[in-house]
Amino acid sequence: MSERLMSRAGSASWLFVRTNPGITAGGGMLLLMLLAAFFAPLPYDPITPDPTNVLQTPSGQHIFGTDANGFDVFSRVVAAGQRDLPLALIGTLASLLVGLLVGLPLSTKSRWSERLMRALDAFQSFPLIVLSVTIVSLTGNNIQNIIYAIVIINGPRFIRLIRGEALSIRDGRFIEAAVAMGARPRRIVFRHILPNVVDVCLVQCSLTAANAIIVIAALNFLGVGVSPPDPTWGSMVQVGAQGIATGQWWVAIWPGVAIFIAIGSLNVLANGIQRRVEGS
Repeated sequence: MSERLMSRAGSASWLFVRTNPGITAGGGMLLLMLLAAFFAPLPYDPITPDPTNVLQTPSGQHIFGTDANGFDVFSRVVAAGQRDLPLALIGTLASLLVGLLVGLPLSTKSRWSERLMRALDAFQSFPLIVLSVTIVSLTGNNIQNIIYAIVIINGPRFIRLIRGEALSIRDGRFIEAAVAMGARPRRIVFRHILPNVVDVCLVQCSLTAANAIIVIAALNFLGVGVSPPDPTWGSMVQVGAQGIATGQWWVAIWPGVAIFIAIGSLNVLANGIQRRVEGS
């Protein structure tokens, strides 16, 4: 019996992998990066420099080389994932929460909801990344303010997406039937509308997490993110960019590769979820 159950589980797993290559590849790579960031053994302390090993080229001793301060680049790239990836995911969840709390109540064809959406459109006309940099610069370089910056940039996207989906669902026959049967507005929202916006929210969450990584990297590149000596991919690229002209390419290239892989994984995951939704 146990062998039969294991065989069925294996068949189901293979079917999921075969029919959802995007979800499997993107989600698997993202999970691998998270596991490496939090559980991979680091050969060197990522926040303790070694002045005797400054700007060492990649070798068996330092596989990614060292930077101008003597930091082991590999250790700092892995350790940076402990901050950048959770920050992106937390900022995405916060943006989703804002979208649900604001977008669902606005999913009514009323004058006040239309006015609020016009105000949101006006807010989005500002360069939000500049606004985020200004806010973080004025309020201080800490994790909480970085999350606020992610929400400022991505929250309006969730609000518009969720409101648009909810408006289209409200025109459905099953909503009319629920209203005719005396269902209360709260029940309609949580029983009929919310479950039907989950799919698009999952796709948007993957895209937003990728965008959040870009925002975090940009803030740290500009020096208004996490304070040194804590490693972040953006600050490592900023430090390494100064040495590219003199031949120290490895300092900037590896954190850049980490950013590329993280964003690529999330985009592949979003594409896989989109295909799954369209095929269901």
